[in-house]
Amino acid sequence: MAQWIELRAGPLVLAFDPEWAFVRRIRLGDHEVLRGIYAPVRDKNWGTVRPRVSNLAIQAGEGNFRLSFDVECKEREIDLFWQGAIEGEADGTVRFTFKGVARSTFHRQRIGFCVLHPIAECVGRPCTIEKPDGSIERSSFPRYISPDQPFFDVRAITYEVLPGLSAEVRCEGDTFETEDQRNWTDASFKTYCTPLALPRPVEVHGGTVIEQSVTLRLRGTVPAGAAEPREVGPVALTLADRPFGSMPRLGLAMASHGGRLSLRERSRLKALNLSHLRVELRLAEPDWERAFSRATDEAAALGAALEVALLLPEAPEEPLRALKAELVRLSPRVASWLVLPTAQRSTTPPGLVGLARQYLATDDRGVRFAGGTNRYFTELNRERPHAEELDLVCYSLNPQVHTFDDVSMIESLEGQAWTVRSARELAGVLPLAVTPVTLKPRSARPAEPGELPPGVDPRQMTLFGAAWTLGSVSALAHVGLFSATYFETTGWLGVMETEQGSPLPDKFPSRPGAVFPVYHVFADLGEFAAGELIPVASSDRLRAAGLAIRKRGKTRLLLASLTDQPQQVLIRGLRGFLSLRRLDQANLRQATAAPEAFCAKSGEIVDARGEALELNLLPYGIVRIDGGR
Repeated sequence: MAQWIELRAGPLVLAFDPEWAFVRRIRLGDHEVLRGIYAPVRDKNWGTVRPRVSNLAIQAGEGNFRLSFDVECKEREIDLFWQGAIEGEADGTVRFTFKGVARSTFHRQRIGFCVLHPIAECVGRPCTIEKPDGSIERSSFPRYISPDQPFFDVRAITYEVLPGLSAEVRCEGDTFETEDQRNWTDASFKTYCTPLALPRPVEVHGGTVIEQSVTLRLRGTVPAGAAEPREVGPVALTLADRPFGSMPRLGLAMASHGGRLSLRERSRLKALNLSHLRVELRLAEPDWERAFSRATDEAAALGAALEVALLLPEAPEEPLRALKAELVRLSPRVASWLVLPTAQRSTTPPGLVGLARQYLATDDRGVRFAGGTNRYFTELNRERPHAEELDLVCYSLNPQVHTFDDVSMIESLEGQAWTVRSARELAGVLPLAVTPVTLKPRSARPAEPGELPPGVDPRQMTLFGAAWTLGSVSALAHVGLFSATYFETTGWLGVMETEQGSPLPDKFPSRPGAVFPVYHVFADLGEFAAGELIPVASSDRLRAAGLAIRKRGKTRLLLASLTDQPQQVLIRGLRGFLSLRRLDQANLRQATAAPEAFCAKSGEIVDARGEALELNLLPYGIVRIDGGR
């Protein structure tokens, strides 16, 4: 990852990320004014063309700067060149300009600025919107996730940063509007160019010039001391005294590569003590019976129940009748049926869940019938199912709908928690299931020759993937989730590699038969399945996350470093002699090659009788701490 360049514009501090041509985290002391400003190029399928930055030049003075750079965006038929310039003034003004020229003819969904407003500082707060005609609209950022754009026809948006001080963000060169990006787990409200109501995709002719600018100005008086730079010290993780609920039920999805689990894979997966195994049955397509039979066999071998995602056609009765016959023949242990119509984005047809219940209900009163969506929270939010028919509400999530870098993925953890809070507002007392959670959007699109499939991310097999996953479980568990399904069992979308190994070792360089670091996250959680959750507060949720569970008189704390730099963490609320085990760069190869030995290894004994336990963490390192409470 390219090193960020820290810059100062009077009282404001910001960072420029040269890898993505991205202004990040504009701050006034401890207050985040903007999460970011960047200018993506989205192709006709909403894919983002990765920028290649060159000719970076910086002139910095006392509280002011000028930065310029060139960007090439080339991918398939798209060839766009743009020049960027960012200026910071001593009064806190920051101006980002974009001047681009199309060097080919292509179709696009969007080209130009996106401005990210931070959730913590903006949610529920009042703002004013200046329209292109100069009129003013008074509004507020929504508290719960808005299903539609909260603001249209935006020329400028102004909101309070501190009493007596506001931030004005002025956008020029196009018509802008604002969406609630928490719908896709981004931790921001996004003001973006080109309204979605306009026809798309748009043909861009070679030679077309595109010019835009975003200007941030401070309006009012900066309070004394407000701009003092933050003292960056250790992250503090503090455990509460009392538990507040139970751990969510955790499961994995069946491997989409279609291969059966080997004996060793079954043994290793059974050790995770999974609640359930997800299988997706498309009842209008052939071979669903084979998938159901395989899922029944594998779930039984893992000691898990089935979570069955039913993709129902418009005429569902005959397929449901056939499924009932298979249900009688196989007698699987089913935890939940996710009733998902293929013709709609959400379970909106009235009576559909009742029809599935009519065919599939058994004497097991614990089986839940769910409705919701097989897609993003967005679809659930916009097309809400009939809650009175349901036992459970479900939706899926991933952190890479809009941005793809490590930092943005870590930021998305806050957005995940907001989907649960907002889903509870629309679901009432019904329990919530997030299923599945994946690193990238799921895609049926075939891979380009020699390339990874669109849904595969090499970070699946890395410490980053494990740290992100622990952060995700922590974010979802702390807001009260019933169950979550992550990834797959084996393969490059799973928690371990197959015995055969990666089909593309140059692109996905895993070792045949090895587990991925994320395997150990689920192993450590599985030992405390159904335990009581103890709230863990992090002083900086972008740097470290923790999850504490109590079961049978023992307490386990799992913590993850969420940065690519070594850091120190302070643990408060665990005392006495503790057992501590690390998973990081120092022992990664051993832990993934011989997971049984690693899991059986005794931890280091540490004395935590002081006020806080101090730990040094390597990049994306994970620590397990066991003790009694």
